[in-house]
Amino acid sequence: MTIVLFLGSLLAAMAIGFPIAYALLASGVALMWQQDLFDAQILAQNVINGADSFPLLAVPFFMLAGEIMNVGGLSRRIVHLALTLVGHWRGGLGFVTIVAACLLAALSGSAVADTAALAALLLPMMRRAGHDPARAGGLIAAAGIIAPVIPPSIGFVMFGVAANVSISKLFLAGIVPGLMLAVAIAIAWAWVVRREDVVPPPRASWAERGQALRDAVWALVLPVVVVGGLKAGVFTPTEAAVVAAVYALAVSLLVYRELRVHQLYAVFASAARTTAIIMFLVAAAMVSAWLITVADIPGQMIGLLQPLMDRPVLLMAAIQLLIVAVGTAMDMAPTILILAPVLMPVVKAAGIDPVYFGVLFVMNTAIGLITPPVGTVLNTVAGVGKLKFDAVTRGVLPFLTAQMLVLVLLVAFPALVTVPAQWLTR
Repeated sequence: MTIVLFLGSLLAAMAIGFPIAYALLASGVALMWQQDLFDAQILAQNVINGADSFPLLAVPFFMLAGEIMNVGGLSRRIVHLALTLVGHWRGGLGFVTIVAACLLAALSGSAVADTAALAALLLPMMRRAGHDPARAGGLIAAAGIIAPVIPPSIGFVMFGVAANVSISKLFLAGIVPGLMLAVAIAIAWAWVVRREDVVPPPRASWAERGQALRDAVWALVLPVVVVGGLKAGVFTPTEAAVVAAVYALAVSLLVYRELRVHQLYAVFASAARTTAIIMFLVAAAMVSAWLITVADIPGQMIGLLQPLMDRPVLLMAAIQLLIVAVGTAMDMAPTILILAPVLMPVVKAAGIDPVYFGVLFVMNTAIGLITPPVGTVLNTVAGVGKLKFDAVTRGVLPFLTAQMLVLVLLVAFPALVTVPAQWLTR
């Protein structure tokens, strides 16, 4: 009954047009009435406590780092480096997109920011080269969702806070699965592009590659600093976010000199607006998270899933199907904040590694960013590239299929995540 009330009130509030944050508050109030715990002070206190979190400070700083990199020239130099390395291959601009997406993912951790940069820089080039705009847009969208999986990742920060899992371990465990997503869409791109008669850009000389590497070296240092610092225990994920933002600001202002002082207000304001949306979602979700614990919804979920508790692979498959279904209608942040507190006790009771579950959870919600009807990243590509949403949805299908196959592979063979994670976290 409690589960039905929680989900019913949440879905009903969303159906009548409530923003997701307010729908979460409404479902929390419904649970408070059902548990005879309604108190406006408790509601306000949980909202405040939900946003009052040191690990969550990583979110605004990673968002700021992404904004600075797009304006300050770091993103453009990464794309140019990828162009000199793989642009001459058949379908080379597509492979440039994938390589650049991986490099950008290691800089910002925001799927929307990385996708916007890739669409602005590469989609016009792919159009001029003769690639199908819809397919090119679909590839850019699929490449953009690598950002929440390869560290640093805002998705991992939110999952770590919501599910009480080590964010540093999540960061390091996401490296190999993120690269697997990239390889999967590279294979899919190689398969679809063979039917296109597109002449790739000329091969860059070694001198041009060397120059591109020298131009991009300041940007390439950042992921080494962040990942190396986390592995060595030099700083926490929150401190890593501050390092990333300060480093990107220093390089953009003092080295590349493409970011002007008068542009700082707009950059900070853009990052602040996005952060405010995310943090209000988190604050609202913490009300529901507290009431979920009080109402023992995780215990009820364990009872419902009891037949699968002795079969971890089947349990993981069932949970991933649930996340896929939710991800088609809900953005990454609310999906994490609603489901993680409910499902984590079930996962622990079944003996599944919480870090492994967290990686698959965030990967699944990232894939949800390119599934209609919501598809935040699809909308980003359509908006930046001036394409129809339906066209981008059609173009992303081969790459979405490839990434779903990676998810299935990781469910079937957990060692693909856990073994590299154990090695990286030693």
